[in-house]
Amino acid sequence: MRTLLVLFALLMPASVLAQPPLVKESLVKVYKSPTCGCCGDWVSHLEQNHFKVEAINTDNMQAIKEQAQIPPGKGSCHTAFVGDYVIEGHVPARDIQRLLEEKPDANGLTVPGMPVGSPGMEMGNRKDPYKVLLIKHDGSTEVFSEYP
Repeated sequence: MRTLLVLFALLMPASVLAQPPLVKESLVKVYKSPTCGCCGDWVSHLEQNHFKVEAINTDNMQAIKEQAQIPPGKGSCHTAFVGDYVIEGHVPARDIQRLLEEKPDANGLTVPGMPVGSPGMEMGNRKDPYKVLLIKHDGSTEVFSEYP
């Protein structure tokens, strides 16, 4: 059986093996201010990591955040939706992929504020530590991943 699996893997084109299956089918709808440059940089980060992205410019981000049930103090500059989840702020693509793979019973993920060094907030070699938080249905959060 293992021989068949190895043979199958060798015969698969490298492009098929390189791309996680969930990402190829995951459309991320990003709501952002039309004047926000870091939001555009985050969209580029997702696209470079094989996500399909639809960017929607809006001047009413507060209404989007209320609809997404972003807890007070946990917001950022843009709000996205993928599958049944909300993604708030500069969440790395690999954490979104992990969320889609693990499918926790939660509202989504957030990176509160705009930490330097997070995707879309790059500033040379400077990298501030930050946490990606899982937003639970009751509005509470817990650490999903940490970036020192």
